[in-house]
This record gives sequence, C-alpha cells and structure tokens, in this order.
Amino acid sequence: MIFGHPGIFRSMNSAYLLIGGNMGERLENLDKTRALISGSCGTIVKQSSVYETSAWGKTDQPDFLNQALRVETYLGPAALLKALLGIEQEMGRYRGEKYGPRIIDIDIIFFNHEIIDLPDLKIPHPRMQNRKFVLTPLAEIAPQFVHPVLGISMSQLLEECTDELAVNKK
Repeated sequence: MIFGHPGIFRSMNSAYLLIGGNMGERLENLDKTRALISGSCGTIVKQSSVYETSAWGKTDQPDFLNQALRVETYLGPAALLKALLGIEQEMGRYRGEKYGPRIIDIDIIFFNHEIIDLPDLKIPHPRMQNRKFVLTPLAEIAPQFVHPVLGISMSQLLEECTDELAVNKK
C-alpha cells in the first residue's frame, strides 16, 4: 500500500440508495438498474424486497415499484451522483414535471454517516423521513441504521411516519 499519493488508496464507502419507477416494465427496469449500478458504481451488498406504492405527490399516475440498496463503493458522493444520473439517462429517464411518472429514479438516501448540503446534492435525503415508500425498504435492510441528523433509527422513523400511502411487498 502506498501512502501520500492521492488516488492510490481510497477507503470504501457505504451508500444507501432508493431505486424506483412507474413506467414500462417496472421489474425489468429495476433489474437493469441494479446491473448498471453494479457495473459502474460498486457492489450491491444488500437489497430489500420490491415494494409497490401509489404515487406520492402527484397521484394521477401508475403505481411505483421501489427497492432500497446498500452499495459499497470507492466513489465519493459527487462522483456517485454523477454515475447514478448517467444510469438514469441511459435508462431513458426524462426529467419533466416534478413528481411525474418516470422509468427510473435513483436517490442517494445516505452516504456513510455524512451530512452533505450542496446545491445539487443533499444527504441525507431531506424528505426521506416523511415517506413510507423510502422508510419501509430501508428499515428492511438497515433497521438499526441511525439517521445522522435526526439521531433516530430507520425502524423507529418508519414506526413514527405519518405518511398514509400503502406500501406493499410485490
């Protein structure tokens, strides 16, 4: 191991992602997204069940399928975001109306236990604690993970969440 030269040795990072979509072949899109993440971002070391949920925020659209992933990566947070946006684009993601239908959406929910507040990257995801479709799969794979800002575990956040949308295992 060589020390003192940037880029020769990087530590492994742990990121929690939420993938989801409500257009096209939803299960196939999740499969392809996982394969692309594995190929360009790092190793998926844990994945939740797939959950089906009514659309949040804009309800006149098809139901979403969502899944939480834990990825071990050598990428930093900005590089991971760039890679994930590239995957969304490769999958055909079009960013139109806010909360509108999408073929795939990939969000970084947590990156290690870091708090990042940049114009184009906010970690932890700022609204995740209010959304059962995020908390349910996260609590499945990381029930004891503690939110670095709120100081509360995923299982407790899910228990306290007031979101009434049904989140069902597919």
